[in-house]
Amino acid sequence: MLCDVCKCNDAAVFLTQILEGKMQKVNLCDACSKEKGVQDPTGFALADLLLGIGAAEEIEKGAPTQKCAVCGFTQADFKKTGRLGCSACYITFSEGLGSLLKAMHKGTEHIGKLPQRAHREIELSDQMRTLSENLRKAVAEENYETAASLRDQIRKLETDLASHS
Repeated sequence: MLCDVCKCNDAAVFLTQILEGKMQKVNLCDACSKEKGVQDPTGFALADLLLGIGAAEEIEKGAPTQKCAVCGFTQADFKKTGRLGCSACYITFSEGLGSLLKAMHKGTEHIGKLPQRAHREIELSDQMRTLSENLRKAVAEENYETAASLRDQIRKLETDLASHS
């Protein structure tokens, strides 16, 4: 298989991206992979290689000296590595990342699996919020029997939540 860049040497590095359900492959020879910085993670612009030259410029819509307040990562760092420094970088560089992430993935929101334990805790927390709001309303309406029942349910939920922690 020939290199997709120089079209003359045999490919030795194979990169794959799935974009909107379609697989895109980039095949590079050793010389082109070194030239593109694939083997040197500090000089490799993953977004440029996978999405086409200049695609990483999409993230640079903000100020060129913009830095993440948490980790100090810059847009230039992202362009070099193809990765962000921390979760706060997504907020810091959100303006330019939106279109880039849409091009690379199905969407811009992570919809993943949670451990079963986390589902139960989220469910219990939601029930607690609902019961607390209903308790507040019952007390405001001076419906003390309902309020007492809700208070007892909240205490039981608090015990359940404590046992899950």
